[in-house]
Amino acid sequence: MLSSLLQPESLVRSVSDDLRVQALSDTRASEVLPLIPAILISRFRDRTLQEICMMSGITLDDLSQSWAYQEIFGLSEARGEARGEAKVTLRLLARRCGPLSAATTDRIQALPLEQLEALAEALLDFTAPADLDAWLASHG
Repeated sequence: MLSSLLQPESLVRSVSDDLRVQALSDTRASEVLPLIPAILISRFRDRTLQEICMMSGITLDDLSQSWAYQEIFGLSEARGEARGEAKVTLRLLARRCGPLSAATTDRIQALPLEQLEALAEALLDFTAPADLDAWLASHG
């Protein structure tokens, strides 16, 4: 299936389109979709990301979500760090402010790393759940 991406460059678009259509009805095919950008980035090292997107019919957003793109640009490490920071911050907030609502938890997990770090520092001064609400309102 993925070996079809090794066809001549002129066929890359139709092969990529076929794989995406096939993925809609075949769960096995949908599991290989994230590999398409990795193969294309590796195969066309001399091309820009925009050129790869144009030739394959995938969007830059799709490409940036691939593990290959994230590894190349170091994004997977930053996301992992943010998840770890969110986990620790949520545990500390639960001890300081009591149980958090699902909405508050989701909101905190969505914060960028810099804001998570700021919240982790600010929570040391919190004395009540209202302090968290005020912080989120001012940093929202």
